[in-house]
Amino acid sequence: MEQFKTSTDVLFILLGAIMVLAMHAGFAFLELGTVRRKNQVNALVKILADFCVSTIAYFFIGYGVAYGIHFFSGAQTLALSNGYGLVKFFFLLTFAAAIPAIISGGIAERAKFSPQMAATFALVGLVYPFFEGIAWNDNFGIQPWVEAMLGAKFHDFAGSVVVHAMGGWIGLVAVLTLGARRGRYNKDGAISAHPPSSIPFLALGAWILTVGWFGFNVMSAQKLEAITGLVAVNSLMALVGGTLAALVMGKNDPGFVHNGPLAGLVAVCAGSDLMHPLGALVVGAVAGILFVYMFTKVQNNWKIDDVLGVWPLHGLCGAWGGIAAGIFGQPALGGMGGVSFWAQVLGTLGGIGVAVIGGGIVYGTIKKITGLRLDPEDEFNGADLSIHKISATPERETNW
Repeated sequence: MEQFKTSTDVLFILLGAIMVLAMHAGFAFLELGTVRRKNQVNALVKILADFCVSTIAYFFIGYGVAYGIHFFSGAQTLALSNGYGLVKFFFLLTFAAAIPAIISGGIAERAKFSPQMAATFALVGLVYPFFEGIAWNDNFGIQPWVEAMLGAKFHDFAGSVVVHAMGGWIGLVAVLTLGARRGRYNKDGAISAHPPSSIPFLALGAWILTVGWFGFNVMSAQKLEAITGLVAVNSLMALVGGTLAALVMGKNDPGFVHNGPLAGLVAVCAGSDLMHPLGALVVGAVAGILFVYMFTKVQNNWKIDDVLGVWPLHGLCGAWGGIAAGIFGQPALGGMGGVSFWAQVLGTLGGIGVAVIGGGIVYGTIKKITGLRLDPEDEFNGADLSIHKISATPERETNW
C-alpha cells in the first residue's frame, strides 16, 4: 500500500507537470497573436528555446539553490529512491520556466535572441530560485522569522508572487532597459497603435493557459492526499471575475476579454487554498479591472512599451494576489485563516525587491557586454527574417 501511495503521488504531480508544460504553448500562442506578423516565428521559437534553457539552468543550478537537492548520482539510485523527487523537479521546473515566458511577451519585437537566452539562464538558475527557496523552502530562516514576528509565514500556495509577480516585475525591468519599439511613441506624444496580428491565435493562447492553470493551482498540493476542491472552485470563480471585469472595463475589446481570465487566475494563486469562492470572485474581478486600467492608462501615459502587458497582468495582479490572500483568507471574510495580512505585504514586497534588483543586475550586465536590442534595420524587417531567416506568412510561394 505504501508503494501504491507513492506511485499515485508520482502520477498526480506528473500530470500536473504535463498540464503546466502545456501552458507554455499558451504563452507562445498568446504572444504570436499579439505581435505583428513579422515577429510571429520569433514568438514561437523563443518560448520553446527558453523552456529548454530553463531546464538546463534549473537542473544544474536553480533546483539546488532553492531546495539544496542535486541529481548527480546513478540512474538506478535515482529511479529507486527518488522517483517522486524527480517528477517534483519536473513540476517545479515548469513554474521556473514561466519566468522567461512571461518576460518574453513584454520585450517582444525588438530583443536580440542569444542575449535573452543568456538572461533566461541567469534568471532561472539564480534569481528566481533565490526567492523560491525563501518562500517555499524556508531558506535563510526568513519565513520562521516572519512567523515569529507577525504570527504566520508568507503564504503563496501556487505562486501569485513567487512566479507571476517575480516574472512581471523582472519583465518591467527588461522593458525599461530595452526601451520602446521604434515608432511606438512619437516625439509629440502621439501613440502609434500596433494592433494584434491574430485574435484567434491570441484567444487560443488564452484558452490553453486557462485550462492548464487548473494543473498549476490544484496540483500545487503536490500530493494526492492534499488535493482540495476548494482550489479548483476558487480558480474557476477568479477566472470568471477577471473575465467579466475585463469585458466591462475594456469595453468588449477581445484582447482584454481574453487576458481577463489570466488576470484573475494570476491573482488567486496565492490564496486559492484559503479563500471562500465569493472572495475569489472579488479577487479576480479586481485583478481584471487592475489589468485593463494599468495597461490602457498608466503604461501609455508613462510610455512603457510592454507589448503583452506582462507588468500589469503578472507583476501587479500577482502582487495584488499576494496581498489579497491576507485579506480574503481571514475567517471574518469566509476564509480558512492562518494567514497574516502584514506577512503577505512583507512577502510580496520582498518578491518585488528581489525581482527588480536581480533583473536589473542581469539585464544591465548583458546590455553592457553584448547589447540587448536588435539593430534598427533588423527591427524594421522583423525578428522573423532578421533572426530566423523565414517568415510566418510568406507573401509568395516557390513553384517547382
